[in-house]
Amino acid sequence: MKMQEIGSVLSASSYPGRGIMIGKTPDGKKAAAVYFIMGRSSNSRNRIFVEDGEGIRTQAFDPSRMEDPSLIIYAPVRVLNGVTIVTNGDQTDTIYEGMSKGQTFEQSLRIREFEPDAPNYTPRISGIIRREDGVLNYALSILKSSDGNPDSCSRFTFTYSSVPAGRGHFIHTYIGDGNPLPSFEGEPTPVHFDTNDIDELADKVWTNLNEDNKVSLFVRMIDLQTGSYESRIINKNK
Repeated sequence: MKMQEIGSVLSASSYPGRGIMIGKTPDGKKAAAVYFIMGRSSNSRNRIFVEDGEGIRTQAFDPSRMEDPSLIIYAPVRVLNGVTIVTNGDQTDTIYEGMSKGQTFEQSLRIREFEPDAPNYTPRISGIIRREDGVLNYALSILKSSDGNPDSCSRFTFTYSSVPAGRGHFIHTYIGDGNPLPSFEGEPTPVHFDTNDIDELADKVWTNLNEDNKVSLFVRMIDLQTGSYESRIINKNK
């Protein structure tokens, strides 16, 4: 699959939903992780990202307007023994707990499936980032209904090892807008990470997300040698 430019991929869809990008900076020194959320309903749009230990969590911007927290309040990012976990739901906790008991990323997700939000049946997307002696390895997962069938779950895991500099992959929940929303299909999209600067990366992603639908963005760069990191959060609600 041909590698694509991040801005072009994002601007091509008015509603990719929630998305995860993982890759390596062009200088080869850092892992880059991106997670964003979008929303069409007032409940989905009434959110912000806030720091929570080594990770982040979602929070109602205006608690008085919160309608149903079940699928929108969760910890998208957690860190377990240097492994960064990023997901679009409370399966972050499932992965964290499973891996802490010796399960693999894939094994820990076998007890989960897509979200119970008929008729969309939003896929659960997840990723983990490992660094070993300066080498980046990561994996992405999607749990989705089988052709919209609520009684059948399809599970796909994509693993990437010894990732080259400047290369990454992007997975998201929806192909685009619609009713019901059409689920992501195929393999994660190869994308080109063309900057070593976290603020430039955050600006590129945020600028190219649909202005009406974007809600919050999280970006982290992790030094592959030391494990130190820096993060950025951008919230539309301020």
